[in-house]
Amino acid sequence: MQREQILVVDDEKEIRDLIEIYLKNEGYDVMKAANGEEALNLVDNNNLQLIILDIMMPELDGIQTCLKIREKSTVPIIFLSAKGQDMDKIYGLTSGADDYVTKPFNPLELTARVKSQLRRYLLFNTKGDFLQEDEIIIDDLIINSSLHQVKVEGNEVTLTPKEFAILELLAKNKGIVFSTRQIYEKVWQEDFFEAENVVMVHIRKIREKIEKNPRKPRYIKTVWGVGYKVV
Repeated sequence: MQREQILVVDDEKEIRDLIEIYLKNEGYDVMKAANGEEALNLVDNNNLQLIILDIMMPELDGIQTCLKIREKSTVPIIFLSAKGQDMDKIYGLTSGADDYVTKPFNPLELTARVKSQLRRYLLFNTKGDFLQEDEIIIDDLIINSSLHQVKVEGNEVTLTPKEFAILELLAKNKGIVFSTRQIYEKVWQEDFFEAENVVMVHIRKIREKIEKNPRKPRYIKTVWGVGYKVV
């Protein structure tokens, strides 16, 4: 059985080596990079299932690296950062990351988050022959849950795993209003705590990708004071 391959990117060798030890103990294959440029080269030349990416790196930092990766890949990205303020986390998540872990971190917690992201990503990206029932069709919007694929008017749109999960949740429950708390707890699978802005920013990102006019959305509607729904 092929093992999942994880890339660890950090300019501190001790941190790279520490994470490698814990991930290898869980049976993962680990690749390491000391900077963003090395990371991008490895992304281009390997089949990765997850990336752990430090934000504070010289030259090409983690945010810039993440943005470049997101131009061509939806592989899960977990940010590592010494900055733990809410706005730092929101900025990191809206740059395309799927999770955010603050330094100093507990290696066991990081490993648990890796497992969670991998479960979701591998479920969405399983290849094979799928039935039409895996598709959710709303006018010109087509969501294929098994292929983790979204098309608008026949054109494929690239969403991050979290963006896809939010859109899929709303689309599968067409017409039902979900509060920001409900969306966060179902998608992130953790307790809601001052995370309203995180959900709002992800909704904005989705609209920018699937709506012709994000300011007058056709698919994801805001129900003021309540939440969001797909119509």
